[in-house]
Amino acid sequence: MFELEKIKKQLQPLDETACQAAVERQGQLLKPEGSLGLLEDISIRMAGITGKVKNSADKKILFLFGADNGVYEEGIASAPQEFTHLLMSHYAGTAKCGINVICEANQVDLVLVDMGIIGTFEGQNVENHKLMNGTHNFAKQPAMDRETVLKAIEIGFNYARYAKDNGYDIIGNGEVGMGNTTTAAACVMAALNISDPEIAVGLGAGLTEEAFARKKQVIADALKNHQPDRKDVVDILSKVGGLDLAAMTGLYIGAAYYKLPIVIDGVISIAAALLAYRFHPLTKEYMFASHVSKEPAYRLAAEEMQLHPMLQLDMRLGEGTGCPIAMRVIDTALAVMREMNTFADVAADTEYREELQVDNSRGN
Repeated sequence: MFELEKIKKQLQPLDETACQAAVERQGQLLKPEGSLGLLEDISIRMAGITGKVKNSADKKILFLFGADNGVYEEGIASAPQEFTHLLMSHYAGTAKCGINVICEANQVDLVLVDMGIIGTFEGQNVENHKLMNGTHNFAKQPAMDRETVLKAIEIGFNYARYAKDNGYDIIGNGEVGMGNTTTAAACVMAALNISDPEIAVGLGAGLTEEAFARKKQVIADALKNHQPDRKDVVDILSKVGGLDLAAMTGLYIGAAYYKLPIVIDGVISIAAALLAYRFHPLTKEYMFASHVSKEPAYRLAAEEMQLHPMLQLDMRLGEGTGCPIAMRVIDTALAVMREMNTFADVAADTEYREELQVDNSRGN
């Protein structure tokens, strides 16, 4: 039986001994200390996750969760709702979309999951975990009941277990669902106790000014009417969330439970990460932020968790497209830790090491 509270008690912090050993090795590598910046931080945190100083992340996987959102009825999205089904069909078919190409280019396996898309995918390579044909319209009623949220979280959690059982070294997550920047912003606002939508709500996928104003009002009204408990992620998701967000939240929790590094994509992805963090702060230690999103809710969530995205690429596609690119950066960080020589390896004398430190202080 899936018990969230039991899982919470079993989450563990990073291996501090391994982290310290990684810090010490970084200080011995043939370079000025700190000169590789975030690459050094990545390799140190990976050591804490695995318990080993030298790591690789050769086997990679990305889970893409699809779901429709009832709040779409309120005119808060620019594309037709049928695009959720259409895009998932393309991901599963022969038409190569952004996520397909980017996963292939970076040797990342892709798993497609239907959490609540209107329509079926008979004969297509989409795993069926449909819990609803889209959520309810949270402008009128809660998006779903608590039982449904818990089922969705469990599904995401079990995909982390699948990754662990099948020898994957690192996981990513993505989504597809018209209107899910609305649900993501609502969840971030609820988790951070923000009532003013001007602070957290962005344009999403090219809204008109009228639709943008409507989006902000719908979110503000829903938060006022439903009063989600910011300390209860299940309550937040049930009132203003989405099935994709709930599954992704479960995936983050599962990644921490099974001690797997997990990469964050854009605003929907980081909204789920924030909910996992609200569930237990230790989940953050296993997260790596891939790229900066222009959505204000992304910035708010990243600041709350003190996460530092690796890339600034002006990406806003979603689908998980930032994750495989960031995984390549992580590969590089791990290669430096594994393969770079130390001063001792080349018998570098103290004078040479001191000269490197002087050069480093001048900048590049």
